[in-house]
Amino acid sequence: MTRSESASDLARLTDALIAAARAAGADEADAIATSGTALSVEVRQGALEHAERAEGIEIGLRVILGGRQACVAASDTSDRTLAEMAERAVAMAREAPVDVHVGLAHPDQLASDGDTDAGPLQLDDGQPLPEPPALLELALRAEAAALAVKGISMAESASASAVQRRIWLAASNGFSAGYGRSSHGISAVAITGEGLGMERDWAGESRVWAEDLPTPEEIGRLAGERTVARQGARKPPTGAFPILYDERVAGTLISHLLGAVNGSAVARGSSWLRNDLGQQVLPAGMNLTEDPRRPRHAASRPFDGEGLRTAPRLIVEAGELQ
Repeated sequence: MTRSESASDLARLTDALIAAARAAGADEADAIATSGTALSVEVRQGALEHAERAEGIEIGLRVILGGRQACVAASDTSDRTLAEMAERAVAMAREAPVDVHVGLAHPDQLASDGDTDAGPLQLDDGQPLPEPPALLELALRAEAAALAVKGISMAESASASAVQRRIWLAASNGFSAGYGRSSHGISAVAITGEGLGMERDWAGESRVWAEDLPTPEEIGRLAGERTVARQGARKPPTGAFPILYDERVAGTLISHLLGAVNGSAVARGSSWLRNDLGQQVLPAGMNLTEDPRRPRHAASRPFDGEGLRTAPRLIVEAGELQ
């Protein structure tokens, strides 16, 4: 299936889902359809360990009825399944509690045709999926680089992958748009020591464009160096110390903060930051900016899950939650 054929097929699916939802009694509805192909290979001890190719289409439907909502999903795209999904979703919505925050965006708020163009974001490199032998070579090179690090006794595994996806979102308020996305990745896991002294660590990178990936040698070497650095680790004494977080840990700290300022969590009253708008949540002078329009970035997108145009925005300014 070509990229263009996939887009038109997904658009028809979302239109059919919304029509089925209306026929089942929904006041409003939105639907999403995704298609994709993923290819991955894994090596161990210089030989192919596992290879996998997966293709499929997934669909999801949300219906809104009298301030109540329900969501359903499926991977079967037959007309019968679409009708059953809509009927099931409406039945579920009738039993759901009323949520005053539920509703689709007003048509005036939706991203325009120009805003939905993902071309400037370069989210799809436009290249065909690499052949398995090409991925195998990348994985073998990463494994060899990890093993070349002094102190590494073995490489647990190394892998390379490539994914092509297309996404289409439509809603009963008139929104209908989609875009394609590509992803490429390389990873390695190294081991040092023996028995109770064995240590393990990893390195992995993924990029939207394959040409932006670090080399397999860089990734494998980093996996080995991280593993060796774990040797001789010991528990520090109790006390107050300045801490420099590894980038992998630092990212999770920001994730906890973002989860707490998520609109759904705040609306439900389940966020520990629900009453802290305008309060200091990070050190003074620190800003946290969301920018979903960075070209060639895995988290970028031309519009969000409601069909609204994305734009950079400050989440934390000078340490204060905005």
